[in-house]
Amino acid sequence: MSQHLGSLALVVRDYDEAIAFYVGKLGFILAEDADLGGGKRWVRVTPPGARETSLLLAKAVAPAQSARVGDQTGGRVFLFLRTDDFAGDVERLTTAGVTFVRPPRQEPYGWVAVFEDLYGNLWDLLEIKKR
Repeated sequence: MSQHLGSLALVVRDYDEAIAFYVGKLGFILAEDADLGGGKRWVRVTPPGARETSLLLAKAVAPAQSARVGDQTGGRVFLFLRTDDFAGDVERLTTAGVTFVRPPRQEPYGWVAVFEDLYGNLWDLLEIKKR
């Protein structure tokens, strides 16, 4: 048996502003954007080079969902974006206007920096040491 995570739902305020951030600033690829009717869309974005996992951008449609936009994990780091070009990605993201809330630092496992998305969700940018 083989399993993997296909998509993770990320609650967003607006599809187009989320696409502008994830594709325009983070450099993700817009994998799907399908109109499902009634203002609902199926929008998936993936980091470049991703083979399996994507983010499903899910527009908040109820007050309880709207309250979770930007705080899906109660202030903890939510997602972990791995890279093989940490320094280049830090520079590219900074130039694109992405806010790093914890600067790059070296840890025993590799390099890490924490940035926030357009809603305030925290992300780790990671380059894991090769063993």
